[in-house]
Amino acid sequence: MRRIAAIVQYDGTKFNGFQGQPNVRTVQGTIEDALEKIFKTRIFTQAAGRTDTGVHAVMQVVAFNCPSEKMTLKNIKDAMNANLPSDIYVKKVFEVPRNFNPRFHVKKRVYHYYILNSKEPNIFLRNLVWWFPYTLDIDRMRKAAAFLEGEHDFTSLRKSGDERNPIRTIYRIRILKKRDFILIRVEGNSFLRRMVRNIVGLLVRVGTGEWKPEKVLEVLQAKDRRAAAGTAPAHGLYLQKVIF
Repeated sequence: MRRIAAIVQYDGTKFNGFQGQPNVRTVQGTIEDALEKIFKTRIFTQAAGRTDTGVHAVMQVVAFNCPSEKMTLKNIKDAMNANLPSDIYVKKVFEVPRNFNPRFHVKKRVYHYYILNSKEPNIFLRNLVWWFPYTLDIDRMRKAAAFLEGEHDFTSLRKSGDERNPIRTIYRIRILKKRDFILIRVEGNSFLRRMVRNIVGLLVRVGTGEWKPEKVLEVLQAKDRRAAAGTAPAHGLYLQKVIF
């Protein structure tokens, strides 16, 4: 049986996250429904990342075992797109080794977070960026971000109840601004639940001038979610790229 991987994009607005759950609309469940229509059997999928409700993906990688030996890769891609809704699109399909698991074989994940930093909102982007109408100091945010790079205990920046090992490595955080848009790019090996959104919330608190950049060190050392800032909204976050 062939092992297939697909590069998938989706608008997370109307999904209850990626991971399949009963009686709710999820990305995984929707993809598996489409595969069942194509191959007439239920097919389990694995993904490089489990995005939360409202989070988008520019490059999600989904792998599954394909029961058809004759169907071409182009036909698999076309069939998937024909059976998927308009808020999910398969960009590419390719064969991978039988033991390929995108979650465990990925070496780097890259997330983008977009902020519209303007006095007035853009209603057409309301599900795609975080509108933040108050002035943000990019230089202060960059100084704060530097304290987050490297290997740290990110207990203070994970979702309460996430009991996984809190030690994570962030390779790089870049903060760019063009006109009214701010991009926060976070690169790391793996992330805890809501970790990127909590990082963004922390950087924004520094950017407003309410906290000094050095406050980041206190937050990390506290190892307590209550010591950090609030969580940034889900709709500004994108799984931008995964690297194997």
